[in-house]
Amino acid sequence: MANPVIGRCPICSESLRVVRLECQACGTRLEGDFTLGRFHALSAEQLEFLGTFIRARGNFKDVERELGISYPTVRSRLDAVIRALGFPSQVEPDRDAERRKEILRELAEGKIAPDDAATLLEADR
Repeated sequence: MANPVIGRCPICSESLRVVRLECQACGTRLEGDFTLGRFHALSAEQLEFLGTFIRARGNFKDVERELGISYPTVRSRLDAVIRALGFPSQVEPDRDAERRKEILRELAEGKIAPDDAATLLEADR
């Protein structure tokens, strides 16, 4: 089984580029400068969230229930995915402050781990 393609350098976190493609069936090789696409800009956590969001067909209540998080957290994570994909976010500045408070509250209540809180706070920047 092949390893999944990563989109960020494990050393400096910059975007990686693909320089060679090869057909496993016939051996044809293409060399050049290929992009990975938007979804490779997402972190593993964002991809997992997106999978849950799609499985729930965009129903925030189902995402809340499946992940055990609040509505503001679902919205914030979706906004972070939207921004990571390069689309403009429509989060108002006041909502950003509220979102940070929500993350810290969930951390204090033990609903999310410190690493998850740090990731969420970083994504909201």
